[in-house]
Amino acid sequence: ANREREREKEKERKREIRDAFAMNLTRRLSAAKHAFNENDIAASRAAHESKASSSTAAQTASNSNNSNTIRYDAEEAHAGAGGKYVKSLVFGGLDGIITTFAVVAASKGGSLSTEIALLMGFANLFADGLSMGFGDFLSSKAEHEYATTEKKREKWEFDNFPEGEKKEMVEIYMQRGMKEEDAKIIIDTMAKYENIFVDVMMVEELGLMPPDEEESSFMNGLVTFIAFSLFGFVPLIPYLIGRVAKSGSDDTLFASACCLTAFTLFSLGAAKAKFTNQAQVKSGSFMLMNGGLAAICAYLVSWGISEALGLSNV
Repeated sequence: ANREREREKEKERKREIRDAFAMNLTRRLSAAKHAFNENDIAASRAAHESKASSSTAAQTASNSNNSNTIRYDAEEAHAGAGGKYVKSLVFGGLDGIITTFAVVAASKGGSLSTEIALLMGFANLFADGLSMGFGDFLSSKAEHEYATTEKKREKWEFDNFPEGEKKEMVEIYMQRGMKEEDAKIIIDTMAKYENIFVDVMMVEELGLMPPDEEESSFMNGLVTFIAFSLFGFVPLIPYLIGRVAKSGSDDTLFASACCLTAFTLFSLGAAKAKFTNQAQVKSGSFMLMNGGLAAICAYLVSWGISEALGLSNV
């Protein structure tokens, strides 16, 4: 029992070291990107020479007897680990708000009542949100399983025929313009570290990122569903308030929904810029244009069909 507890403690310690390493590496990468965008050479140098470099953080975590140091790094790393779901949050939110706003615009174009707009909006919100969340879960699960299978295959090939795998890597680097003797030195050195070699092999030969064992496909799907539902609810807020308060004309409610949706779309677009390394204003403007075009299209189609069927006077 004591031996088992010691193994668990060692696993946890290694996990904390790895998380601290990843967190500091992420910080340096963010600082380096900012320096590049600003063309700031001094800031770029500072990002690479930072005392809080990933290697120093890992060494501190593994050698220090001060448990507070490790706990601090681990807490920051676990906080940053949640960032892997921010992508699902942002893109799920964007899909939700644009889809629901298109339904609201279509209701306005077809001269439908507030009650019908709410009925269609909420039905779309949860049905489409469930579909998006389940789709994200399935796609993430399939991607992870595929990457895991390919990694096992690469590891099996390396264990049984390392020379063949090393030769493939040498050829890949030579195709990139590296001299054969230099490529052999690099590959021979890397081959001493099996996990690193297999991960690099996956990227270079298969174009696949190594699977993240801690990534949860279920959480990806759940975050997408929640984000879709929450942000998709935004265009319906004015209609819901108007229905409960029994006030506000259809034009006023639609104008309020437009303003609230536009603000949220721009904010989400600006948040999305963090993942695409774009300017926040540019990203927010594009997302606002995307939502606007979708709403205009839905409005015009609904209006046209309503006119063609003679429903506008009903």
